[in-house]
Amino acid sequence: MIDSAVGITLDTSKPQLMGILNVTPDSFSDGGLFVGHNKALTHVELMIEQGACIIDIGGESTRPGAKTVSIDNEIQRVVPIIEAIRASSQYTVATIPISIDSSKPEVMAAALAAGASMINDVRALTLPGALEVAANSDVPICLMHAQGSSKTMQSDPQYNDVVADVMGFLQKRVSVCVEAGITRDRLIIDPGFGFGKTLNHNLALAQNLDRFQSLSLPILVGVSRKSMFGAILNAEVDERLYGSLAMTALLLNKGASIVRTHDVAATRDAIKVVTAMLDTTI
Repeated sequence: MIDSAVGITLDTSKPQLMGILNVTPDSFSDGGLFVGHNKALTHVELMIEQGACIIDIGGESTRPGAKTVSIDNEIQRVVPIIEAIRASSQYTVATIPISIDSSKPEVMAAALAAGASMINDVRALTLPGALEVAANSDVPICLMHAQGSSKTMQSDPQYNDVVADVMGFLQKRVSVCVEAGITRDRLIIDPGFGFGKTLNHNLALAQNLDRFQSLSLPILVGVSRKSMFGAILNAEVDERLYGSLAMTALLLNKGASIVRTHDVAATRDAIKVVTAMLDTTI
């Protein structure tokens, strides 16, 4: 259970569903689809109706090869959407957590001021100033592992032992956060599928996700429509749903707490089936 003073509660004793809203023109899967204000809001409403417990909003693509977005541009993309969601009386901080998917401290701060209630950072608060913004807030924070920058991360990723290396990195970042005054009960970890990993690296992380439970923190996973399914299935981005669901079921069985997805309704059903199998009280 993750609680914060702003009213957000994430009951990670059962799997939580995080719906993706990319207000970017170049994201690998849905780039350009939800850039318009009305389109973005309509999609948020649909994801919530379909069962999303968290809405993750990003204004800069982190796909391999993506271009950097300026701080002002990223803020202009995400803040109006957050404000518009919060303007609805049914989408309060307590009922619908909004996660800001950003590594820039200025964007994090602006999003939190606009009504975001969670930070999802693919760089694990390593950019200058990000740790301070997070420490001065009272919201949950997801720390993700990534090797290299968006431009270089898939060129030739190397690890001594991908599972041990990723776990070691996350443990260090958790320690840094705790030393900065961020309590462990606000932290979530993400092994970063597809971020500086080959297909074999991703499969090794999936096979060994249960080892990450030794860190005693909720585990977020994001495998929706990833390129590894393109490699395994020889499938284009819009043909990777079934592969994504198969991997999601495996990861839930190995301890995933939060599932980040583009396909909310289908993933909701997968979560229900896995939960029914794992929870004999249902």
